[in-house]
Amino acid sequence: MRPVKNRICLWYDGDAEEAARFYASTFPDSAVGAVHRAPADYPAGKEGDVLTVEFRVMGIPCLGLNGGPGVRHNWAFSFQVATLDQAETDRYWHAIIDHGGQASECGWCQDKWGISWQITPQVLTEAISDPDPEAARRAFEAMMQMGKIDIATIEAARRGE
Repeated sequence: MRPVKNRICLWYDGDAEEAARFYASTFPDSAVGAVHRAPADYPAGKEGDVLTVEFRVMGIPCLGLNGGPGVRHNWAFSFQVATLDQAETDRYWHAIIDHGGQASECGWCQDKWGISWQITPQVLTEAISDPDPEAARRAFEAMMQMGKIDIATIEAARRGE
């Protein structure tokens, strides 16, 4: 197997494998690969503890590093998940929120490990890019009032209803 040249490294406080397994069970084209154990004690763990986990989230290669409690995630990094319909939007949103995550605004949420996610229906992306600036503005203003995106409301706002 050819080594991965570039991947996202995500810092966890001892639960990288749990996070990777959650992502793999939740999102398509996601899987857990190799789990590497520490060859010696280190500041955040002991010899034999899970040190890193190779995984893929929606085709994106990632490495989970159990680096300890010293680093916190923030909104500056997020996974954006483009959804096709309300059922898919609801499924991913609730998978994250109902598994210890937190809801936020405009389709954003954080999982229980602090990783940010944008659950973004394709309809929303199209609506706020509408060539009619008034339709785009109405859709954008509707989105700004939402937590989880409601596609029917976005479509109605785009039409001016």
